Amino acid sequence: MKEAFKALKLGLLFFGFYFSMGQAPQNYIYTSSGDLQNIEKMIARKDIGGVQIVYNWRSLETSKDIYDFSGIENDLKYLTSLDRKLFIQLQDRFFEPEARYVPDYILNEKEYTGGLVPQYDNPGENKPIGNGWVTQQWNPAVQKRYQKLIAELAKKFDGKIEGINLPETAIDIDVKKDNAGFSCDRYFQAELDNLKFARAAFKKSYVLQYVNFFPCEWENDHQYMSRLFEFAAKNNIGLGGPDIVPNKNAQMKNSYPFFNQYKGKLPLVAMAVQEPTLTYKNPKTRKPFTKEEFVEYAENYLGVNVIFWSIETPWLKGSDF
Repeated sequence: MKEAFKALKLGLLFFGFYFSMGQAPQNYIYTSSGDLQNIEKMIARKDIGGVQIVYNWRSLETSKDIYDFSGIENDLKYLTSLDRKLFIQLQDRFFEPEARYVPDYILNEKEYTGGLVPQYDNPGENKPIGNGWVTQQWNPAVQKRYQKLIAELAKKFDGKIEGINLPETAIDIDVKKDNAGFSCDRYFQAELDNLKFARAAFKKSYVLQYVNFFPCEWENDHQYMSRLFEFAAKNNIGLGGPDIVPNKNAQMKNSYPFFNQYKGKLPLVAMAVQEPTLTYKNPKTRKPFTKEEFVEYAENYLGVNVIFWSIETPWLKGSDF
């Protein structure tokens, strides 16, 4: 029994984390590739464990089967020199009209049916709704290419990066239109398939899925949310999300209760405080949520192990809320 416990502890340490009951979430910084040297003072803080960096599909596959991972390699080398870890977010959905960041062949070759469909987004509190794009993961031809990218990343970085996370499950498209064969069930199954593929490809690094909402679902009425959490728990997959907003009604009708239900049952829970998150106010104080309020809710209700903080977060700049 003692030897088994020792082996388990060593295994957890290999991944870079050793979570114990009651331990406060570890702080990471959330940013884009190319920004690291500009924020070295933030990264070098003693209370920062690493950085989560977003890489879009187009930047990593410059043309069909031609991969350029130099950005990740440079970021990993730089962070390693500072004794900090790297989490990569593989982005396939975008939130600006001009952001069509998938390879040209995905956009232009017939079998991929345009590669993207329009989506809409309301980023933060009192922000205007904008439009962007989401990759047609429900199209088997598109999904095959995305999974090929995941496989290539795993060959190069498994065990070297702390983890890879797939982007949020929420998309907002017009489900009444054809949208290249989209259906709610096809989308949900595509998300599970990608997650299963990533877990098989990355045998050492963490695999994390951001989950907040599913199209066509509210309060788990399609059992998408419950099935995803059950799948993750059974398959050693971490879950997280792009926003920690204490008690926000929409999240409380969707992912948040499941995070609470699955506290201690997932290998990793990692969630973000991104720029839009910082716009939300505590309804009791009518002021922006403080660091302490974010952390208390993340730790005690959501069971968060890691928080990815935006570089715009005031306490990272030496001030506080």
